[in-house]
This record gives sequence, C-alpha cells and structure tokens, in this order.
Amino acid sequence: MIVTLIVVCEVGFWVLLAAGLAARYLLKMPRTGIALLLCEPLLEVLLLVVTAIDLKNGADPSWKHGLAALYIGYTVGHGHRTVKWLDGHAAHRFGGAPPPPKPPRYGMARARHEGKVWLGSVTAAAVASGLLLLAALYVGDDGNTDGLYGWIFVAWRAAGIHGLIALSYAIWPKKAPEGVASAVPARDPEHVPDLLVRRPSKDEEQV
Repeated sequence: MIVTLIVVCEVGFWVLLAAGLAARYLLKMPRTGIALLLCEPLLEVLLLVVTAIDLKNGADPSWKHGLAALYIGYTVGHGHRTVKWLDGHAAHRFGGAPPPPKPPRYGMARARHEGKVWLGSVTAAAVASGLLLLAALYVGDDGNTDGLYGWIFVAWRAAGIHGLIALSYAIWPKKAPEGVASAVPARDPEHVPDLLVRRPSKDEEQV
C-alpha cells in the first residue's frame, strides 16, 4: 500500500503542477493556479499520515517506510526548485515573460550553482532522517528498527556523493571555450569584459 501511495503522490505532483500552470497561463486564472500548486504539499502530508498509521497498526518497519521518508525529503529539498523552473518556462511560453536565465555553465559561477543544488540534497537527507528517527522512536524497542536506521545511511550517502560531485566543479572549474564570454551585468563600461568591447584600430588611435 505504501509503495502504491508513493506512486500516486508522484503522479499527483505532476498532475497538480500541470493543472496549476495551465490555470495560470492558459486559462488566465492565476488564483486558481496558485491554489492548485499549494495543494502539492498535501500529498506529502497524506503520505506521512498513512505511513504513521501503517506503523501504528503493527506493520513491521521496512524499506517501504524508508522509501516514503526519502520521497518526502526529496520533495522538500528539490520540489520548490522544480516548480520554479517549470513556472519560469511556462511564463515564457504562454505568458509572454522573458526566457528564464539558464544556469551558468563555466567557472566558479557553475560551482556556486552546483553548491546550491547540493544544499537541496542536504535538506532532503535531513528531512528524511528526521522522519525516520521519529518513526523509530514511534515503533520503540519492541519492533525492528534496523531498516529505518539503514535508510538514514542511504540518505546521507546520496547527499555525500552529490556533495563530492558539486565540489569537483570548485576544485576543477570548467573553462569556457575561447571566444565565449560570460554575460556580466555592468553599470559602467569599465566593468565590461575586454572581449565585449571593440578596441579602436590603429588609424583611430592616431586621430
């Protein structure tokens, strides 16, 4: 039942997201769209309540309960970023908004971006660990909680691997190809990179 509910919550997440964006930009009903988007956290609450009830009714803690905690943690850590990214593209495609900025691809800007994404994984691991610890305390010494603690290790191992990948962009920053200059906001001409400024010719310098 828990696995089925996780699948239902995942499908429901994308259905509500599509319905919310369609209401905002296609049907021109922004309030309805926001209301639909705000219903998405209710799916995680439902999954959490059903998991707790399942344990309360005497179910042995298993990988299903651990998977539910990880799913909720992932949604908390990365769900907002996913919704924001899709909302920006929908606003550009259907609402006439400018295209959303693309994430940086080179240098330390890319490293900082990857670090922010990694913080989402840390948040996901922390939320999942908290839920698993609460579930273990809820079960108590009478039940087998080894599986729940094992999922905590899985959550932090995933966050650790992601952290190493993000750190690699800072240690070995990816260089931009020659002739490709990053877009740099500038208030004064002196702040514009040399590649973006046309140098005067020799004839112009003599004048």
